[in-house]
Amino acid sequence: VQLVESGGGLVQAGGSLRLSCAGSGFTFDDYAIGWFRQAPGKEREGVSCISRRDSTTWVAASVKGRFTISRDNAKNTVYLQMDSLKPEDTAVYYCVGGSYTTRRPDDFPYWGQGTQVTVSS
Repeated sequence: VQLVESGGGLVQAGGSLRLSCAGSGFTFDDYAIGWFRQAPGKEREGVSCISRRDSTTWVAASVKGRFTISRDNAKNTVYLQMDSLKPEDTAVYYCVGGSYTTRRPDDFPYWGQGTQVTVSS
C-alpha cells in the first residue's frame, strides 16, 4: 500500500492550494481516504475524510467552508482543495487510508510521507 501526496508549497494568506493523494498497491475504492495535518509543536489534527464509495465526508470545524475533499476512484486519487488559506493552516499534511471515515488517527493504518504547506501572512 502506498499513498503519495503532492501539491504542497508556499502561498500567501487568502490563496489556494490543491493537494493530491495518489494511491497504489491496493483496491483504492475499498478504502476511506483522509487528511491529517501536524504543525510544529502541535498534535496531529484531522482535517477531512471521504468514504469509500458513497463519498460521505467529514470536515474539521477549523477548515469548514474553506477546504473541500473529493475523490476520483478511476484515477486512484483524492484531492483536498484548500481556499482562503490562513497562516494557521501551515503544517505538514498527511494522506491516510483506512476502513472507515473516523476522526481518530490511530484508525488509519496507512499514511503517506506528507507534504508541507506554508501560508505566509
